[in-house]
Amino acid sequence: MHEMKYTLLALASFIATACTATAAVPTFTADVAPLLYGHCTVCHHANDLAPMSLLSYQEVKPWAAAIREAVLTRTMPPWKADPHYGKFTNDSSLTDREIATIKAWVDGGKPEGDPAKLPAPPSYSTDWKIGKPDAIIAIPRHELTAKGPDEYENFTVPTNFTEDRWVTAAELRPGNRKVVHHGHVQVVQAPTAKKAGAPADPQAEYRKYLMIHEGKLSWLRMDAPVINDGCVVDDNSYLPGSKPVDANFGAWGMLASYLPGREADVYPAGTARRIPAGSNLVFQLHYSHSTGKPEVDETSVGLLFAKEPPAQAAKRVDLGNHMLRLPAGDPNVEVTECHTFKQDMYVTSLTPHMHLRGKDAKFDVTYPDGKRETLLLVPKYNFNWQITYRLAEPKYLPAGTRLAIISHFDNSPNNPLNPDPTQVVRWGDASEMEMMDGWIEYLDKPLGSPQGKSGALHAESAPIASLPNHPPAPAPLPVKQ
Repeated sequence: MHEMKYTLLALASFIATACTATAAVPTFTADVAPLLYGHCTVCHHANDLAPMSLLSYQEVKPWAAAIREAVLTRTMPPWKADPHYGKFTNDSSLTDREIATIKAWVDGGKPEGDPAKLPAPPSYSTDWKIGKPDAIIAIPRHELTAKGPDEYENFTVPTNFTEDRWVTAAELRPGNRKVVHHGHVQVVQAPTAKKAGAPADPQAEYRKYLMIHEGKLSWLRMDAPVINDGCVVDDNSYLPGSKPVDANFGAWGMLASYLPGREADVYPAGTARRIPAGSNLVFQLHYSHSTGKPEVDETSVGLLFAKEPPAQAAKRVDLGNHMLRLPAGDPNVEVTECHTFKQDMYVTSLTPHMHLRGKDAKFDVTYPDGKRETLLLVPKYNFNWQITYRLAEPKYLPAGTRLAIISHFDNSPNNPLNPDPTQVVRWGDASEMEMMDGWIEYLDKPLGSPQGKSGALHAESAPIASLPNHPPAPAPLPVKQ
């Protein structure tokens, strides 16, 4: 009897101790700091795009309530992909358990904890994130006035490369982070003189008529044909003469981007992007007059070159709908574009791109055998977080696979980002106009394999390394912002 009594007392003591341990309030040093270091401080450190640093307890404590709200609503960290579709190496989202830890810490009084348990905070260099570049190409000095509307500038800079160069990493670096909202740099062919007496291209002439150019901006005429459903026929919604050609995929286009939440652009080991000899770089920069005083910018791109030709080229294709039209006040406008690939592809990243009225985006594929699959769903697209979703494993798409990009737009007053719900909206460079694009990065064959895959249609290849976000890639026409 005494033995049973002691056993029950011991069990009760164990349960009480376990409950006490379970109910213990998390501390900053042991529980919260590791989460912030792993998910937040890549942006939230001094001299970067976030408004405050979250590296120390003293820096975090005043923001604790705001952090609690941001993680509970999943506003932060910014990750927009539906977890039911695809696995991605750059998934920055918090688990339910991690969110509960932050909530319990704030609700429990925000204790600091034992300083000895604080992990070493990550260090962030103000130098190039890709390391010392092999080449740096900069725009000419650009001066901004103190006030005025946002500026969209395009700067064409020659590479002066006398031979093809293979790029393993590229970093677009703002010269003045206070005024550079976002930017892209793309590789373009140097213009060639038109042969004397050559006949005019009717499609090119019609394309010029459809596009309006004013200052630094371009946009589609209001009376241009409307094709919101680009999937009735493949490539149905491009400007005349600018439909994508599979044989040209990866030859030109976007090299690097500077956007909220995007890191330097690094290509998978053993691959590289080609910059052809004699090509130019076009910098597309969006400036804001946020400081209210005159400013100067000299944005540049740093490049790392491969020591030898890569095993294969890292490629990219940009698909989109250029003939879209959003009626004024419409809360749910569907816009689509479809393309059937003529070659095997191993997709490494997917990026949806819209402007301020973008609502959601989905990448669906239909395989040659009729099987359908959703590769990516972004149910709550946000222009302020243009994320490239890097697949944990390259996704094999056999020749004959049809990709459908399906997006919805909210042009109603209920969209807090909508600049003006009373306006009919067409395609245009400016953020106040619209775009609908899907940027796909891919390889011709699996990493580490000299031969293309010839097995099952939906087989997976080896995992790729965790890489920084990859750049988007516009079609040669029109230019994107």
